[in-house]
Amino acid sequence: MTSRGLSLSSRLLCSALVLVLSVAFSALLPVSVQAQALLASAPLPDAPTAFVAPAPAVAITPVTATVTAGTEQHKFWDRQNRVLLIAAAALNGADFAVTRANLQSGGQELNPVVRLFGRSTAGLAVNFVGETVGVVSMSYFFHKTGHHKLERAVSLVNIGSSVGAVSFGMAHR
Repeated sequence: MTSRGLSLSSRLLCSALVLVLSVAFSALLPVSVQAQALLASAPLPDAPTAFVAPAPAVAITPVTATVTAGTEQHKFWDRQNRVLLIAAAALNGADFAVTRANLQSGGQELNPVVRLFGRSTAGLAVNFVGETVGVVSMSYFFHKTGHHKLERAVSLVNIGSSVGAVSFGMAHR
């Protein structure tokens, strides 16, 4: 509520209350300041000394990484990877065919990266072959660095995106 909504007697009462509280707190202030000054002048029992003892020498031993039995070791071209990479390549081929057919019939490419290559059939083929090579390369990189779950995830993400692109292209012919 604003001061315009209060009557004159209410405003005077509030002003008097604020004045009384201010005087009361200001009267208490010097006592607390004096108490703090007394505490600050007394010596502290747990004050640190100026001398710091050097830390004892500790032998540092190097840590070597060892392969535990729980990590998964497999060849890159094992059965699961072959199936995933063949599926990714096949779906990239299907995406190429659907995209080319849609562009030939007057459709428009929605992916801005593919749009750069989509002016010709050869450019479109280079794009999808490059995508497939990129999937195999990323999968191999993750395999060599020991990230075997990511190795499989690269193929799965590409398969999912290709399935989505093919279904969207088939639905919007």
